[in-house]
Amino acid sequence: MTVRSEIDQAKLNPSAGFFADVLSPVNDEPALLSTLENLGKLPSNFDGSLLLPLLNHSNSKIRILAVKNIGKLQDESFLAALSDFANAETNTFARREAVSALGRLKTVNAIPILRQFLNDSDPKVILQALRGLLYFRDREDVRNCLAPLREHPNELIREHAIRELNGQRRNTSKVTDHTMSPDVLKNVIVCADVRETLKAVPDESVHLTFTSPPYYNARDYTLFQSYEDYLSFLTTVFKETHRITKEGRFFALNTSPVIVPRISRAHSSKRYAIPYDIHPRLTEIGWEFIDDIVWAKPDYAVKNRNGGFFKHRKPLGYKPSSVTENVMVYRKKSDKLIDWNMRQYDEDTINASKILGDYEKTNVWMINPSTDKVHPAIFPLELAARIVQFYSFKGDLVFDPFGGSGTVGEAAMTLERHFFLCEQEAEYVEHAMERINPSLFSPTVIPRSLSLGNLTSELERENVKP
Repeated sequence: MTVRSEIDQAKLNPSAGFFADVLSPVNDEPALLSTLENLGKLPSNFDGSLLLPLLNHSNSKIRILAVKNIGKLQDESFLAALSDFANAETNTFARREAVSALGRLKTVNAIPILRQFLNDSDPKVILQALRGLLYFRDREDVRNCLAPLREHPNELIREHAIRELNGQRRNTSKVTDHTMSPDVLKNVIVCADVRETLKAVPDESVHLTFTSPPYYNARDYTLFQSYEDYLSFLTTVFKETHRITKEGRFFALNTSPVIVPRISRAHSSKRYAIPYDIHPRLTEIGWEFIDDIVWAKPDYAVKNRNGGFFKHRKPLGYKPSSVTENVMVYRKKSDKLIDWNMRQYDEDTINASKILGDYEKTNVWMINPSTDKVHPAIFPLELAARIVQFYSFKGDLVFDPFGGSGTVGEAAMTLERHFFLCEQEAEYVEHAMERINPSLFSPTVIPRSLSLGNLTSELERENVKP
């Protein structure tokens, strides 16, 4: 018989003295840990006093599990014991469990105890105290003691306090059907400045964005007055992208540090850390950082920067060849968990969208780069396909604000998603339309190229407003 089954049987016969034996502090630590981990839901007549001696055990894991099980009882008679333990305990995880248990008592007598933990040095202890006190948010004294947390230096505490006390929860979606997008936007490439195009697009229209923005002044087709202008341009685009993204959905950004060549031998080249400089701007917009994926290329596929160092081997002259690019994955902030997004789809769509077979289990993706006869800088179809497959469902609308030669559109069509691309260079739009050939996908799906005026007219005709 397993430990869990013995415990379950003892719950049906609490008079047998089973728990007094298995919870004795003199038992060996592995046995105590196994018992505490398998207690599960405790019956109303469980003698919680059996757990109190374990609060003084030398093993911190046993103390943590003991206080956690006391918390399950929600018995006010343990208020003093929990308070004393939380104040005396040195293990931060055990203290968090104790403050959590105090909050779960839901008694006014716990209010002054929880209030003192609002000044704790451990942000997670403060969060547990905040959660417990929110049960009494209707009381003016509780609201007053929580109010300063709106300006707490810790961002998690500050955000939680503002959201709960001000009623600013991030579940304000205006879209009733999370799975749907405007038909006007499906399988469309708009030939126009993306900043102007986005003004016409309705809120919460797209499910996923994957893009690689133009490099900063590293190629002739992208020229900006300054690096700050470049970052501001991207910020404007990605702020609007945030607006048109559905609640809780994803944005994947492929960038890398870039070198702007020197203007003469008397000057040095300059390297710009684009991924790291744009990141704080994205989080300020409201994108929540989720993952960093490293796209790694073979050595032979990148420019060799080791030539000089290879010859002289002098310190300070080392320049590694750049074989990686960053794919930073963000999610539009929401109080709803990802499970909520998944539940918006019917079972058939979920099953059809599952990733079957082998897949890359790490955040390092070995993918060969691609070249194109028209566009000088494209990312490989395999990279786009992975992002589309991992972060969207079949039938979703995938957006690329810098559509280039249409790689994201091709990946979306291949994987039975819809695409919406913006690209201001007519030559690239024409090339993308050639790549996204309907005969390769479905004859019923006809990609379209629209001007901004045509897009606006169609949106107005369909009464779809931004």
